This record gives sequence, C-alpha cells and structure tokens, in this order.
Amino acid sequence: MKRRKLLSEVQTAAKDSLMSETLTMKKAPIAIFLGFLAASFISFQSKQKPLSDAVSVIVIDAGHGGKDPGCNGAGEVFEKQVTLGVALRLGKLIQDSLKDVKVLYTRKTDEFIELYKRPELANKNNADLFISIHCNSNKNTTAAGSETYLMGLHKTEGNLSVAKRENAAITMETNYQSNASYGGFEPESPEGHIIFTLVQNAYMEASSGFASKVEHHIALTGKIKSRGVKQAGFLVLWRTAMPSVLVEIGFLTNPADRAVLKTPDGQKQMANALFKAVREYKKERESRLPKTNPVNAPKAINRDSLTRPNNPVRP
Repeated sequence: MKRRKLLSEVQTAAKDSLMSETLTMKKAPIAIFLGFLAASFISFQSKQKPLSDAVSVIVIDAGHGGKDPGCNGAGEVFEKQVTLGVALRLGKLIQDSLKDVKVLYTRKTDEFIELYKRPELANKNNADLFISIHCNSNKNTTAAGSETYLMGLHKTEGNLSVAKRENAAITMETNYQSNASYGGFEPESPEGHIIFTLVQNAYMEASSGFASKVEHHIALTGKIKSRGVKQAGFLVLWRTAMPSVLVEIGFLTNPADRAVLKTPDGQKQMANALFKAVREYKKERESRLPKTNPVNAPKAINRDSLTRPNNPVRP
C-alpha cells in the first residue's frame, strides 16, 4: 500500500508540475519515463541507508573528462582541466589533514567516465559525502560567481539551463538511450527535466548544510563571489545514497573568474575553500556521535600484578 501511495504521489506531482510549466509534451515517451522514474524512486528509496554522523569516505568527482571537454573558457582553458586540478588538490588536502577519511576519485586523469558510473562508485563504497566539481558558462560573459547545487526542483530557467548543459554529457556515451540507468531520459526534453527533478532524496537537509558551507568558504577567498545554494535535476546526483552536491566553482566564460580558475594558484584556492567546507561539515556531523563513557571504558591493566602476586607465599 505504501508503494502504491508513493507512486501515486510522484505521478500527481509530475502532472501538476507539467501543467504549471504549460508545456506541450508527447504523452507516450513521458509516460514511459515517468513510470521508470517512479519505479526507480520507490526501489531506490527502499535501499537508502540511514544518514551516518561519521564522515569516513568521501568521493570527489571531477566533472567531464576525455572526449568530453565541458565548457570552453575563451579557448584558454577547458572545464575538464580545471575540475581535475581542483579535485586532485582537494583530495590531497583531505588525505593530508583528515587522516581518518578515505578519499576516492571518479577520475584522476583526463579520461571519459559515464555519468551513471560516478554516483555508482560512491554507492558501492558506502560513501558519506559526494562532491561533483564543475565550471559554469553563459552567453552573457558578465555572469560570474560560484553556485552549489543539490538535487531538487529547479526554480528558475537559469537553474534548468545549468542542469541541461551538465546532463547533456550523456549524449557522448555510446548507448545512453538504451542504458537502463537513465530510463529513456532525453537531455533535450524540458518535460523530462521537470519530472526528473521531482526526485529529492532523504539527504537533502544534510546536502543543503554542506552546500551552504561551500558557498561561504568560496566567498571568503575574495576571488570568486557566491551566487548561493540552488536546486536542479542533475543525473550525477540523481541516485546518490548520501549527502551530495554539484559545485559550479565559477564561470569560465567570465574573464575575471577564468583568470582565477585557469591557474594552479586559483585552483589551489578553490580546493582549499572546498576543504574547509568538508572539515567544518565533518566536525559538525561527528559532534553528534555519542561520547565515550569513561565509566564503561576498559580499565588499565596493572602489569605488575601479572608477574607479582599481592601476597607472595614465603618459604
């Protein structure tokens, strides 16, 4: 009964959202995708693990790569180069300073990784945090600043445009249309994006908290301004079973942002801002862990008592 009710709620929400957007859609493809989305949502929700207060495994995802260059910064630098540079620097900062954290990368070189494999890596390794790093672009070259996204319903046309651009990476995959992981999702379909964004996982509050920390620390660098925390439907965040964000660390189409992001020093500053957010988030989450009770702690062993009896027998 619960599953039927959930399916009904997803279908109703999708219908209402579509009507509010006043979009004309082809009923058959949308119905197929909606059915897949609802079924996947129900199945996935049943597998989601309780939110852990311990942060011991972090997956860092350098957006794009290989044959997918991402956006182009006026011919000076590609998104895939910047995201990898920041990802590797962030990982090293975590490994050097947070010794109890295991860091995993979706890629460590200039290689093409399918979108579905990125969250899959995080899920298989029971990650506690997933960070996908990207760069933004806009025809208006005055657009500048960072944005940190969590999975949710886009509230502006700009948010939808960002999601559509990032999701378009699946078109570079050989058989994305027949890949069951995407369920017939079409990146060019506005209707598909609307339905897709109805999926909000159980970790939205934690994701939002971490996203706020990211934007705060990027703003503190004084190099890239913050445009705030936002929501949109990203394939890379869709099925993550942990708090997850997608960070657009700046606009490569903006001269000032690009000047920062294309340099090793600028990438180091972005990585440091992300690291501070991770450290702060980890400290906050783990402050909720139960404290060790000294009364129940194992007593220290008096090693002398193992070798000398208290009342030695005299001959």
